[in-house]
Parts: sequence; C-alpha cells; structure tokens
Amino acid sequence: MSRTRQRKIIAAGMAAFIALTAGGAVAAQAAGQPSGNIDHHDVTTTLATDFDAVSRSTSWQLTSKLKLNFPTYHTEGIAFSPDHIFLSAVQILEPTVKYPTPQNGYDRTPGKGVGHLFVMDRNGSLQKDITLGEGDMYHPGGIDFDGTNVWVPVAQYRPNSSAIIYRVDAGTLDVQKQFEVPDHFGGIVRDLQTGHLVGNTWGSRRFAEWNLQGKQLATWDNPNFFIDYQDCQYVPNSKMLCGGVTNLPQTPAAGGSSATYELGGMAMIDLTSQSVIREVPFQKWSTAGHVATRNPFKMTADGDHLTLKVAPDNGDEGNGTEILTYEATVSPTR
Repeated sequence: MSRTRQRKIIAAGMAAFIALTAGGAVAAQAAGQPSGNIDHHDVTTTLATDFDAVSRSTSWQLTSKLKLNFPTYHTEGIAFSPDHIFLSAVQILEPTVKYPTPQNGYDRTPGKGVGHLFVMDRNGSLQKDITLGEGDMYHPGGIDFDGTNVWVPVAQYRPNSSAIIYRVDAGTLDVQKQFEVPDHFGGIVRDLQTGHLVGNTWGSRRFAEWNLQGKQLATWDNPNFFIDYQDCQYVPNSKMLCGGVTNLPQTPAAGGSSATYELGGMAMIDLTSQSVIREVPFQKWSTAGHVATRNPFKMTADGDHLTLKVAPDNGDEGNGTEILTYEATVSPTR
C-alpha cells in the first residue's frame, strides 16, 4: 500500500471518530490489508504515551450518551470506521447450564443463540444486522477495526471450546470466514506491525497469535488476574489496549458470597514482550448499574486528551444500550 493511501485512510478514520466525539479525541490507525506487513512509519503513538499517564486519580467525565433504538441483546464489542459504528452482540435463545461434573471436556451445555454484528451510521441508526456463527459457535466477542476490515471472533459460549475468526470489509460489509481455532477466543486485534492476529481466550487466561491463514505462531499465558478482558484494540507499536471486568464477592453485610460487585479496569499489553505494562481500575457506572468497561470498549487520544467510548448495558436493561463517552486530560511524559 502506498504511503499516500495510508494517510488517506488514517485521516478518514480520524474524521469518523471526531464526528462521534464531543472533544474530538482521535487515535490514528494504519490501514490493514488481507495479508503482509504494514508500514506504519506515519502512525502516531499518542495513545500509548497518554495511557501511560492514566492512574486511579485520573478525572474521567461523562460527556455524552447515545441511545441505540433497536434490539441489541447482550453487547460484546465495538469498533469505529470512517462510515460506520460496529457493535457485536449475542442473542441468547437457550442459556448454557453447568454440568455437575465436566462432560467430554466441557463444563456446561452449549446453549443456543444468534451472533450479531450490528452496523450503524455515525448517529447510531441501524443500517444492517449481520448474522455470524455456525452451530454451537454463536457468541461474538470483542472486535477490532484495522483500517480496512473489522475482525470478529465468534465462539461457543463455554470455555475450552472452539471459535471462528471472521473478517468483515468495513466498506462493502462483505463477510469472510478467515479460519477456525480449537478454543474459545473472546477478543481479537490485528497487529499492524506484523500483520498478525492476536486473540484472548475465556477469562483472558491465554493469548494466541496467528497469521492470516490461521497458523498459530505463538501462545502465552496471562500472569495477571486483575480483570477479564472483554474488548480490545490495537495500539501502535505492537500493543493492545483492553477494557474488562471481573465479578468479586461482597462482604457479609452487603450480601456475602451470593452477591457480587463489578470491578472494571483497563490494561495495556505489549505484544512483543507478551506482558501487561499498565493496568488501571475504572469505576464509572452505566444507567443499569454496570461498570462502564463491562463489554464494548474503545479509546482515542488527541494530544493530552483521552476519549473513551463504552456500551456496557444490554438492550433489555436500564435505558437500553447507550454508547457512553468519557473524557479525561492527562499529563504524559514525552
């Protein structure tokens, strides 16, 4: 791809997020291609630098709510292209049920459901509902836009199972089944430095790296147990930023072990060293009372200004699914 073409796509992506963000916060991304390495000499690393200045004392302000006026079910991941907002969600038809003891390597029944990738305009109006999945694989996870394609994992709704990795052209909305993997992968990003894909399993206990033909190139365990990553994004150079949640037991006075609270957080992961380089809790709450980083999560940076977009509530909760915008100003060391 020519340097001129890269700049055009990066500029288009920036313009799209500016239109969605009151503060105009932007993280530029290089355009992806179906195969090969990507030159992102021109890509900014502002987001990585700014996030390194985020702490528990960072002041995040809720600046807007965009209500989605169509059935969204259980939201999973979000991505922004120049023309669209993409939102993955799972529609549960039959819940999974835990087995008394594991059966055939599974701890629960497969359940039944429908995987959705909702395509919206920049005002949140539904343009297309793309159904994804096969058989017991109906659970879309966290998604990522690489400048050309939206990458979507659709897995069984149980650990140690299987998943399909889909590529959706963000312009034409054509769907390509890229490959299958023998485990539940609930999130994915495309590393624009290498051109490879990186996914995280159930509970974010393990990561795997593949080429675009599905050959596994590396795998590593996650030594951190702070949160389960739900939705991630690529950050230059060879990093991924994830939002997530974990449910922890309450004190006896607050309901004991039968009651839980949601701990939200964010983590920056270095894909070269395969390590978490910064983790920060995030305890802002949605209309329905969920922690904001519960599922769909994307962040941009413009100078020292950060903008976070999340959609934690399901379609049947609170005020329905709302895309919430939080903004903060940090003081990074450059």
